[in-house]
Amino acid sequence: MVDVGGLGFWGGYAWPTVLIGLKVLAIVLPLLIAVAYFSLAERKIMAAMQLRVGPNVVGPMGLWQAFADGLKMILKETILPTGANKVVFLAAPLITFALAMVGWAVIPFDVGLVLADINVGVLFLFAVSSLGVYGIIMAGWASNSRYPFLGALRSAAQMVSYEVSMGFVIITVLLAVGSLNLSDIVEAQRTIWFCIPLFPMFIIFFVSTLAETNRHPFDLPEAEAELVAGYQVEYSAMAFGLFFIGEYANMFLMSAFTTVLFLGGWLAPFEVEPFTWIPGFVWFFLKMGFLLFVFVWVRATLPRYRYDQLMRLGWKVFLPFSLLWVVLTAGALIVFGWLPGA
Repeated sequence: MVDVGGLGFWGGYAWPTVLIGLKVLAIVLPLLIAVAYFSLAERKIMAAMQLRVGPNVVGPMGLWQAFADGLKMILKETILPTGANKVVFLAAPLITFALAMVGWAVIPFDVGLVLADINVGVLFLFAVSSLGVYGIIMAGWASNSRYPFLGALRSAAQMVSYEVSMGFVIITVLLAVGSLNLSDIVEAQRTIWFCIPLFPMFIIFFVSTLAETNRHPFDLPEAEAELVAGYQVEYSAMAFGLFFIGEYANMFLMSAFTTVLFLGGWLAPFEVEPFTWIPGFVWFFLKMGFLLFVFVWVRATLPRYRYDQLMRLGWKVFLPFSLLWVVLTAGALIVFGWLPGA
């Protein structure tokens, strides 16, 4: 026990721990509520695009539908397949859910409004998103069933394929900034958002996030026509719910990452009144909301890719183009003397 300022234990070890815990809760709880209501918003938006009504029975305008769905999952029985590896089977959704939460530790919502402002925030986020494939592979293998195993293999190949292109896109941004700190990346966009000079990279990164999160038109791991429901077909109740929450939380995380890299983070579109009156975190969430709307828009509009088309796009289109753009960006920065730190 350390006595700091007469506060005893609370002044030494416990109070900083409690403070960190409160900060984590301040991020996780709103995120879980946002995920619940985004699933409702997605159904409403898709219904409007397809000239349907959507959820409208549970509560006023269907607003309690998200809570009803969550309660249903909690009250259902968790069924464990007889031949499954039970430890790995139950650990898989927990890993998927935990990784979807951990990435938010380095996301800056505004100036100084970040849980961990580390200098390698980009590497941390990229590592966390890459680890997400382990939860899916574990779920597919531990189920001891052919359909989820094939879905897990598809997901592993898909996520690895598009992470390569995402890595080159991130390198392009880092060349222009000269820092791995996410707050520094946002501050570097005060003159112009990177989505304008790096527009092709912005499109490649966003499309790659669709593949990374297994969303339409790249939701091949859970193609119901061939695999029933993909890697989570043997899951039920809250174990399935954790996969569901993890997928949607990953969509939020990838939208936040895209906002930081290309849309200026918390910066206003124009540094003039009345734009500067709006707090930075509001701009951040508005940009995130726009990207999430595009996620839904794409799902309601485009058909699912064939697997050979998916792989061709990743390896024969995105990879060579992103590599070429890295070389062109580095050359331009050197020729014009814009290379940070040069």
